[in-house]
Amino acid sequence: MTSTDIAPETDSVLDLFRLDGRVAVVTGAGSGLGAGFVRALAEAGADVVVAARRRDRLEAVAAAVEETGRRCLVVPTDVTDPEQCDALARAAVEEFGRLDILVNNAGITHAAPATRERPEDFRSVLDVNLMGSYWAAQACARVMEPGSSIVNVSSMLGLVKSVLPQAAYAASKAGLIGLTRDLSHQWAQRKGIRVNAVAPGFVETDMISEMGDDTLAEFLRGSSLGRTATQREIDAAVIFLASPASGYVTGSTLAVDGGTSGH
Repeated sequence: MTSTDIAPETDSVLDLFRLDGRVAVVTGAGSGLGAGFVRALAEAGADVVVAARRRDRLEAVAAAVEETGRRCLVVPTDVTDPEQCDALARAAVEEFGRLDILVNNAGITHAAPATRERPEDFRSVLDVNLMGSYWAAQACARVMEPGSSIVNVSSMLGLVKSVLPQAAYAASKAGLIGLTRDLSHQWAQRKGIRVNAVAPGFVETDMISEMGDDTLAEFLRGSSLGRTATQREIDAAVIFLASPASGYVTGSTLAVDGGTSGH
């Protein structure tokens, strides 16, 4: 174990949540939760590499980062392509000289009854959500130094049943939790990289605003808090897992779901 694996001594516990001098990659960074994670990482002091398929959305997110005084690199990336993930990791190191944090946020969803779901739809969800996260983690781990952190964005639907028929999404998010456990064990002592997952419940995003009131109410019925989460509440969990504040945490899934998975 090296000194970089251990949270530094500090007079203020809040300093443990700072990311000054660190470089983070966020996939699926063009909108929604991903764009929020990018802003939160920058506010905590990190320079950020933003990745998604659409450059125009990434440019807007990068402008918001630069308003905080941090640097931001735009790298359009399709995470289903391992070679593009390798190029993403290389670009981060070439631009900033290091890569300390990966937030694996790229994801898509699909809802269909299991007996009628097309094979191509099922495969596409797993290709992005599970395999894409693996390719990105694999690429970034090759260049990360000890003390680095990977945060996989799973979902409460990887832990509990869904109201809607979402076999592909649920399987991909449950698989991501299993992947988190395995990679955390492989890379803890050999590489000094921590790997954790966050499993959000329903968050106030554009996707939720498009959901019918009855469907949302059915989902929230299983929540102890009985409400959706704010972006900031999920941001805080990601910053915790990305920062030295969680220096003795690896292989864990942090459920931020209002108590839904605790039932």
